[in-house]
Amino acid sequence: MSLNERKKAILALSDGTVVHGKAVGYEGITGGELCFNTSMTGYQEIFTDPSYYGQLMMMTYPHIGNYGTQPRDDEARKVMVAGIICRAFSHEYSNTMADRSLQEYLEDNEITGISGVDTRKLVRHVREKGVMNAVISSTEMDEKKLIQMAKDWDDMEGLELATKVTRFEAQTVNGKDEFRVAAFDYGIKQNIINNLNKRGCTLRIFPAKTTVDEIKEWEADGYFFSNGPGDPTATAEYALEAVNYAKETGKPMFGICLGHQLMALSEGLKTTKMFVGHRGANQPVKNLETGLVEISTQNHGFAVDEDSLDEKIAEVTHINLNDNTIEGLKFKNFPGFSVQYHPEASPGPHDSAYLFDQFIDMMKAQK
Repeated sequence: MSLNERKKAILALSDGTVVHGKAVGYEGITGGELCFNTSMTGYQEIFTDPSYYGQLMMMTYPHIGNYGTQPRDDEARKVMVAGIICRAFSHEYSNTMADRSLQEYLEDNEITGISGVDTRKLVRHVREKGVMNAVISSTEMDEKKLIQMAKDWDDMEGLELATKVTRFEAQTVNGKDEFRVAAFDYGIKQNIINNLNKRGCTLRIFPAKTTVDEIKEWEADGYFFSNGPGDPTATAEYALEAVNYAKETGKPMFGICLGHQLMALSEGLKTTKMFVGHRGANQPVKNLETGLVEISTQNHGFAVDEDSLDEKIAEVTHINLNDNTIEGLKFKNFPGFSVQYHPEASPGPHDSAYLFDQFIDMMKAQK
């Protein structure tokens, strides 16, 4: 299909900015918080990351779709982003392992997108003005209406979204059964499950809202709190019951992303909405315990508030070298640690995979 034959689309931001381009994916209207990801590969994993639920994903790498899609690269059961924005969208793909084009994949998942956009200019705009809501449309072409829709869209701050992406019932995923781990699904990625499985863990994966009685029955050796979308303070209204129970058991605890924030909130620390979040596979993080720098994969728009930190409660173990925000905590009142970034790195570098081994070592030591 030639570029001229493609249907037109509009991207309208809540601050009144309007961009015209070509429609990709499913025809329709979609909206959400506009964010950007700086990864050069892994668009399918990014689009299926539950932490992106309800967000419009703008890819900074110019060529998207050129290697198609394949089922094994899905991080969840469906596409989680609300829409996509890119510069050059490829309808054809060159990959013998792929089973369909990205266009077919987006249509099947009813995801609306826009291409032919100057993403470099838009990213600079968002970095200067801060994160904001936007709307993509390939059906409604009235700019004023679309701008108003973007202004009226629900802000991410205060939104509870983990229940939108969690599984409906508890599921056991078998490993070598050396360790029994209770994992809480606030939007858990498949590669997190894979990393724990291959290290000998059998997981009992619980839905976001689970009673303490159900958790007790599993008799876990350790507790894992997953990534997920939305405002952590909204999720904490129900999730802290499980976090506090895990703390009472004295068993090792590990949290990633939203799980990191929930563990911090359980100890009285606070979280804050970031001006512009961290999203990409090239974020430098310094391990303050070893002095080593890790290149990490990240995806978050909230962070633990440094001003709320109490040294009697938690020690900062990792910081982001771009802005010095907190990236890791070791808790002092219970055997637990957490990181803001993604050590399962899908897509991304594997510099931080040792954190899964650290969790295993804690369970070994207690056994």
